Amino acid sequence: MGKVSPVTTKYIIHSTINVEGLVDKPDVIGAIFGQTEGFLGQDLELRELQRAGKVGRIEVNLNNVNSRSTGNIIMPTSLDKAETAIIGAAIETIERIGPCNAKVKILKIEDVRVSKRGFVIARAKELLRELQTSIDSQELTEEVAQAVRVMEITEWGVERLPAGPGVNDSEEIIVVEGRADVLNLLKNGFKNTIALNGTSVPQTVKELCRQKTVTAFVDGDRGGDMILRELIDATEIDFITKAPAGKEVEELTKKEIHVALRAKIAAEQFRFEVNGSKKQQYNNLQKRNIKEVVKRDFPRREEQRTMQRQEPLEKGVKENFRGMLDDLVGTRGAYLIDESYNVLGKVPVSELETTLKGLKNVFAVVLDGAITREISKSAEENNVKFLIAANSNIRNEDVKIRILTSQDL
Repeated sequence: MGKVSPVTTKYIIHSTINVEGLVDKPDVIGAIFGQTEGFLGQDLELRELQRAGKVGRIEVNLNNVNSRSTGNIIMPTSLDKAETAIIGAAIETIERIGPCNAKVKILKIEDVRVSKRGFVIARAKELLRELQTSIDSQELTEEVAQAVRVMEITEWGVERLPAGPGVNDSEEIIVVEGRADVLNLLKNGFKNTIALNGTSVPQTVKELCRQKTVTAFVDGDRGGDMILRELIDATEIDFITKAPAGKEVEELTKKEIHVALRAKIAAEQFRFEVNGSKKQQYNNLQKRNIKEVVKRDFPRREEQRTMQRQEPLEKGVKENFRGMLDDLVGTRGAYLIDESYNVLGKVPVSELETTLKGLKNVFAVVLDGAITREISKSAEENNVKFLIAANSNIRNEDVKIRILTSQDL
């Protein structure tokens, strides 16, 4: 009897079986073949399908407990999905196995190709990650060109200093610290470089500084600063530049090299900064500007503080203001006072700003509540000299007028 090859299996029918009695596996398989025989026609006869290899080995797993048999049935097929569904439905028609009542229920029809497809996708992702990308032709060309440029390193002068092949022909040269710096600049296309090979300045470099336009390009550390000072003192160098802080010239990328060279400054400017004169001048200028700004922008505030210190209120005036403030408690009103400390009128605090705009002789305002920025601004605009309230949301030094609270009285 043939069976479905695992390679050609398309679907697997999963079902459960419950039998009211004790049966064996051959009983179940016999019932499946016997009770579906002639039921679906000759083309879907299970025995013929199995001989043709379109239905595989039927697996039955049983558990016999308490005079009952339960378990599951697994049937692989290579039929199409419609035919597989018909076979599954036919199996559910089984009602008896031997003398016992039985019930078969299809749980699902599994598409084997879906699980295989999932495996293929997962494995393909792994293979793709492991696959080494072939080198681009442009990258290959650049790699070869860099190798050739590095091979062009030469030696210059009686000290046999490491240098690029363009030092002799170029009108502008770059002085770096060591051989590794020259190699990195060569790799990135800068052939007009020469190395100091130490902290002292060789005679060859001094001669080049007199004959050509020279830029010193040093590491972004303390050692680089020391070399720059040595170059400034011993040569006629023209320009200064440094690698980013904490980096060395030999480890810079092409972009970082270009950025550093574009940011070069004149040697005279560097000498000026090192001597500290620029910093001192800046500090002096900054101090002078601060004093001028304070004098220009805050004269009224300073004058107000002086006025408040020089003109303390008389005891009678304080008592007068305190009595008015006590009268207003709970009224949400405000007294408008003239220079003789006479009450011009009483208005609600909500109408105070509007009322002040229509009066010109208000000397002081006593109000029930807190002094807000809006009230103080309106009082300033209308030349009021005093604002008196139980408390205030702003400070005296923030306004031109004098503010008094119950604590001041």
